[in-house]
Amino acid sequence: MEISSQTCELCNNPGGAILWQSADCRIIRVDDPNYPGFCRVIWGEHVREMTDLAPTAQVYLMQVVFAVETVVRQLFSPHKINLASFGNMVPHVHWHIIPRWLDDRHFPEPVWGSVQRQGLVQRPAVSNEELAQALSRVLAKLE
Repeated sequence: MEISSQTCELCNNPGGAILWQSADCRIIRVDDPNYPGFCRVIWGEHVREMTDLAPTAQVYLMQVVFAVETVVRQLFSPHKINLASFGNMVPHVHWHIIPRWLDDRHFPEPVWGSVQRQGLVQRPAVSNEELAQALSRVLAKLE
């Protein structure tokens, strides 16, 4: 089944709380209490693959992804960051930036894998406003 921009979930919905937005992409926070700091960078235009973007757009998008990784590392101090771009379910260019801890719910599995342990571990409390301000400071260097 081909998904067009008319039926694409990421074309028609923000995808989460918008923390930052440019003319080309947006950063949203995923509402997952097990993974605070889980963000997505979503390309604004309906594009299926990274190689469908112009080279300058590819570089810009990855600079945004790396900026999000930098901020998530600073604010949440995870053991590891997972970067993922699948698009199997929603074929629209977007990147997942997922903080991981040795004691998180799925570690060492991916967050979409089998649950390894139950319970919610307390992590640094960072509001959307704090996260958005930190992102804006880092991303201002791209403009």
